[in-house]
Amino acid sequence: MLLTVFLAIVFCAAITLLLISAVAFVQDKRLFSSAPKEVQALIRPRVGELFRGARVMGVALMLFSALMILGVGAVAIWDGFRSGFTFWQFFLRFVSIFTIYKAYDMIFFDWFLLCRFGFFQHYFPETEPALRGRRYGYNLKSQLVKLLVVFPAASALAAWACASLLSR
Repeated sequence: MLLTVFLAIVFCAAITLLLISAVAFVQDKRLFSSAPKEVQALIRPRVGELFRGARVMGVALMLFSALMILGVGAVAIWDGFRSGFTFWQFFLRFVSIFTIYKAYDMIFFDWFLLCRFGFFQHYFPETEPALRGRRYGYNLKSQLVKLLVVFPAASALAAWACASLLSR
């Protein structure tokens, strides 16, 4: 279980690095497809870079983040194979990682960074009118559907695949 918690923390760190890289360094509107529609409509394309080489640095950090995410998956699966996990052990590991991540996403990204700290608004001040007065960042219903339906289903599918491979 300790490894699972560690992997969840690494996953959250990787997603944080991905967010910071996209928002602060790359600043490409196409990277904000998960933002609310009213926010997407207000974002103006950025012509210049924050500083020379910011986009290259941002893309490099995004690639590193993607490798971290893949590494979390690889270690979670490899350790499960090594330990002879059952379907339920794999499922518990995957759903725990996703649940910790989603709680972090909802509390840190949506509530703190977006609504309290104004991180996104700092880099994209034109979005301030759409975000002003929000108590919670993004669509709570969508977030809860991911937490309660999508992530458990994905965890069950991944656990089934891993347990099937292990039983061969």
